[in-house]
Amino acid sequence: MDSNPFHHGTLAAIRSLGRLGVDVHAVIAEPYGPAARSNYLASCHSWLDAPTRAESFLSTLNAIADQIGGRPVLLPMDDITAIYMAEHAGVLTSGFRLSEPAATLPEQLANKRTLAAICNEFDIPHPETRVVETPADWLHVERTYEFPLVAKWAQPWRVTFGNGLRSTSVIDTPADLQALKALAPRQDSELLLQQYIAPAPGTDWFLHGYFGRDSSRDFVGTGRKERSHPPAAGITTLGRWLPNQKLAHMGRKLVDALQFTGILDLDFRYNPRDGRYYLLDFNPRVGAQFRLFDDTNQIDVIRAAYFDLAGHPCHPGAPSYGRTYVVENYDLLRKLVRGQKPRGPRTPGWFTSVRRADELAWYASDDHEPFFGMIKQSFLHALKQRR
Repeated sequence: MDSNPFHHGTLAAIRSLGRLGVDVHAVIAEPYGPAARSNYLASCHSWLDAPTRAESFLSTLNAIADQIGGRPVLLPMDDITAIYMAEHAGVLTSGFRLSEPAATLPEQLANKRTLAAICNEFDIPHPETRVVETPADWLHVERTYEFPLVAKWAQPWRVTFGNGLRSTSVIDTPADLQALKALAPRQDSELLLQQYIAPAPGTDWFLHGYFGRDSSRDFVGTGRKERSHPPAAGITTLGRWLPNQKLAHMGRKLVDALQFTGILDLDFRYNPRDGRYYLLDFNPRVGAQFRLFDDTNQIDVIRAAYFDLAGHPCHPGAPSYGRTYVVENYDLLRKLVRGQKPRGPRTPGWFTSVRRADELAWYASDDHEPFFGMIKQSFLHALKQRR
């Protein structure tokens, strides 16, 4: 349901299962986008109507299930899909195999406001968060908060992004705050302002995992975000698989407390001032850089979920610590955009990172077309932006 044609996580999922010989069928908002050109894609589908309507969501998926047959495995690639899947699992299970967390849980986790309350309830460190709705809220923030701040939309899937508006932004000055204040009433989501935890070398981490009904089928990997776009508040463009038992324990604690099942992607930032890892986001779906976690038996999050839901045996190997993953287009954009000063550790240059990466998001020797499609789409996007 994500309309972003550069969603590399979708392509990674197609390739991961397609390389196993699985017939992969995808509903892609941009049916002529780069991911749709993968030679591992058995069929590409479009939404029958606006996918943000539950009726269209269900009718599209039920039609696909009837066409494919055999109750295929259904996996969410974005938050709103995960939310709808949980809310309508009773209907979808007749045609699909899928994880079944509590019906309202994915929405509560993806919603930044309710996530803050959940973290408080289960003693998970989380940045101080305030909802800004009334003039009094804004006045309180302006008088008492220090810059920079982090601004987030509580329900980003309900916000229309573009023209510099992002799901998460770092607010450096009072003027930036006033500009955001002017935009807030036009969006169908609450706006949150959070304590800014300054990045330092090695402070941005993430945890990707799959948690089934039987814990013996669980798969978890922890990694460090070494570069991102935009810096300090954007997607991972260079990630490295590294052990972190504290994060693994926190993830397990939260999953057990919530009785969560399915795929998740958690973002953390370490605060050296108090020695704690703060949970920034809980995404109840596949993380875009999940292919970083490809173990010695070639098991990743998507494959672990597929094997469990399809009833096949799964034998995870040892973690491939040190493995790196680079998102070529966003990492290059991070380097080219003027005025972006790095807020974190110094890392190798773009060419060096791409050359040394264990896996690239777009280029693959066995699947060239998405890479060239990404280049073409990037060129067309750049032309459109200049008009």
